[in-house]
Amino acid sequence: MKKFGLLLAGGIAAIVLLSNLGPMIGLAISIAILYIVFKQFVKTDSTLMKIGWGIIGLMALMASASNIPAILGIAAAYVLYLVYKKWNKSKTAVIVEEKDPFANFEKQWAELKKN
Repeated sequence: MKKFGLLLAGGIAAIVLLSNLGPMIGLAISIAILYIVFKQFVKTDSTLMKIGWGIIGLMALMASASNIPAILGIAAAYVLYLVYKKWNKSKTAVIVEEKDPFANFEKQWAELKKN
């Protein structure tokens, strides 16, 4: 039953990821343009060029803001990653012998004395 739930969550996340692939690409491109514009804005000394780079940066920022649904795609990709990790996780039993932290030390010390 757990595998069915993981399969269902992974399927829904895959559909959401594929439907938001376009906005994700648009967001990546607009953020890259915004980064380049910021670097050029900082490098230039001319006031007229700073105004020009500022206008271009404002347009890139508006393009980034219009691609906000890409955040759903990023979240869906993360859910797919979690489903993949849980799917391949094997069940291992952890055996706790005693609460005394020195019990294991005593056992190892006795084994060392034997050798």
